[in-house]
Amino acid sequence: MFELIKKEGRARRGRLHTVHGTIETPVFMNVGTCGAIKGGVSTMDLRELKCQVELSNTYHLHLRPGDDVIHDMGGIHKFFNWDKPVLTDSGGFQVFSLAKLRNITEEGVTFASHIDGHRIFMGPEESMQIQSNIASTIAMAFDECVANPAEYDYVKASCDRTYRWLLRCRDEMNRLNSLERTINKQQMLFGINQGGTYEDLRIEHMKRIRELDLPGYAIGGLAVGEETEEMYRIIDAVEPYMPEDKPRYLMGVGTCSNIIEGVARGVDFFDCVMPSRNARHGNICTWKGVINLMNKKYERDDQPIDPECDCPVCKNYSRSYIRHLLKAKEMLGYRLAVTHNIYFYNNLMEKIRYHLDNGMFSSFRNEYSDMISKRI
Repeated sequence: MFELIKKEGRARRGRLHTVHGTIETPVFMNVGTCGAIKGGVSTMDLRELKCQVELSNTYHLHLRPGDDVIHDMGGIHKFFNWDKPVLTDSGGFQVFSLAKLRNITEEGVTFASHIDGHRIFMGPEESMQIQSNIASTIAMAFDECVANPAEYDYVKASCDRTYRWLLRCRDEMNRLNSLERTINKQQMLFGINQGGTYEDLRIEHMKRIRELDLPGYAIGGLAVGEETEEMYRIIDAVEPYMPEDKPRYLMGVGTCSNIIEGVARGVDFFDCVMPSRNARHGNICTWKGVINLMNKKYERDDQPIDPECDCPVCKNYSRSYIRHLLKAKEMLGYRLAVTHNIYFYNNLMEKIRYHLDNGMFSSFRNEYSDMISKRI
């Protein structure tokens, strides 16, 4: 399923073949939590913005409209009109970040809905069943995401439980993929490495889950409070133990600089709500760094957001106009700002792949890694 085409240092250029098409890696997955990018960007727009993979959230789609609704509508691809790959996260992160009241047992987690407070149970089998109903291309294993920092003994026990949950996820997905009612019988399961900021726990957990020979592996539980250098330290520790012939996914990360540094450390897949969330607050990516369009200095600025960008927004609108729309809280302002940032991230990945193809990634990293995420 995965081709490792070439390497430059630890940076990898690859290709993942799926039932919904081929993913060129490294890749950034655009996050549509509830089946849509916040900011009014449609799947039709995503085709023009160089998006390869859309990511949706198991927890949110289970609560509304309900994964049974999506199944009855023919699966997520038909539901929101998208013929390329879709990845669904397991719902685990939202269970642990949104649910104020929760009870963790060996079977799974009982928690209160953040919408209306009603009690819900989710375990490995339930997460796989929901993701099978959604019929995503890639399903993530149900795991416990531990906040950093956490006590060593708790993290160790959590890693052991996450491993046992992964075995149950694998068995349930195999069962679901054999059923006649299943829409995507070739759904792939990615396992998730946990272990907090403890290198020995991370390495031991990675060694255990790689033996399961899953289609892909993720590093989870980072970018949840620890310093950036701590995150890089853990990636450096875990990467040598990740299978060479499987895609590697760094979950929930992050800034453009984080992505470049992640690629340099051997990561293939990335996702983050940052491009759209930041854009809605006027924080816009450019090839010189991040600008805040809310600043008064852009009030009469007739330049495009980024003179070096060829996205449809930069071709047609000025900083002054988009700033006005954001200040006036007009939906078009959010849409234009989000459109630019999504294009920028996908274009960044295209440039990374180009430089890897041509053996020039290290020079690209040296030029842009620090500059691209600095605030102007």
